[in-house]
Amino acid sequence: MKSYLTLILLALLAIGCNSSSQHLPTNKKAKNVILFIGDGMGLAQASTAFYFQEKDPNFVRFPVIGLHQNKPTDDLITDSAAGATAFSTGYKTYNAAIGVDEDTTSRETILEIAAKQGKSTGVIATSSITHATPASFFAHTAHRGLEEDIASQLPGSPVHFFAGGGLQFFTQRLDSADYLDTLAANGFVVNTQKLERPGNLSLEHKYGYLLAPEGMPKMQEGRGDFLPQATQLALDYLSEDKDGFFLMVEGSQIDWGGHDNDAEYVIQETLDFDKAIGVALDFAEKNGNTLVVVTADHETGGMSLSAAEVRMQRDYQHINPTFSTGGHSASLIPVYAYGPGAELFGGIYQNNDIFKKMVKALHLK
Repeated sequence: MKSYLTLILLALLAIGCNSSSQHLPTNKKAKNVILFIGDGMGLAQASTAFYFQEKDPNFVRFPVIGLHQNKPTDDLITDSAAGATAFSTGYKTYNAAIGVDEDTTSRETILEIAAKQGKSTGVIATSSITHATPASFFAHTAHRGLEEDIASQLPGSPVHFFAGGGLQFFTQRLDSADYLDTLAANGFVVNTQKLERPGNLSLEHKYGYLLAPEGMPKMQEGRGDFLPQATQLALDYLSEDKDGFFLMVEGSQIDWGGHDNDAEYVIQETLDFDKAIGVALDFAEKNGNTLVVVTADHETGGMSLSAAEVRMQRDYQHINPTFSTGGHSASLIPVYAYGPGAELFGGIYQNNDIFKKMVKALHLK
């Protein structure tokens, strides 16, 4: 009897100590995937969400955390294009590649695969929608700088919802073409003024928001809740599809703050990103069949949350964010996962394995 009671006690302790595992429906198929990419967001950038706001960040809600290595085929350190293409296609490639492998062969993206399976799709960014990361999910071109070419591919792509900047690449082009007309001809209702919910949000239409000539304004410049609100609007729309959806959301300007070695820029963009993550997690908790994955393509700035120095002495009561570079670093990048298939994302793996894990979770292949 004593041994029996001991076994019961040990079992109860194991359950209590691993309560987060209750959120891991290991055999359940994901119907939807929401992929968040905090461009340039390494562990230090994500950590700012713990120190520079009053409440716990949404990062604490993830039961599974892994790490990915992100070396491209031609260098030791990746750029956003190669990093995002690894996520979107499952192929490692060269820096600057958009949706193509190292031989510049176009490779099908997870967004395109999901659409073939009847799922609705969306892409959101605080950069231009034609910028490296969002472009890697719907376009195929040899170089990220060909943003007019990327814009020309969007109308005919299987994207159903998009929101971000980049209006000039559709309307002020070298070829004088007006791709707003082309978007409309391909079934898009396009708004270039504000993120406004249509009166009749219907899957009979596709929706696009181009709200800045290039990138969206910084949070410090009054962008407001564009990212969390766009995420909510996309979820309201895409979740109408009974076959499910794939949505990519990028916090683009965490990277830009890192390049500028501007700590406040990084912090405000990270807090905004965390708020959008909360919108997705709230949806996933209610929905029950949505996988949410959060990661970054690379780290930018070599950021460290250093102890402040006051009168030549270290002050452990205050954090002074510092940077070691104006470029990217080779740091391994955290991956956070919640929902059906989350258990696949633990451990250490290559960045292109994230594509394979999402495909497996969705049972797409």
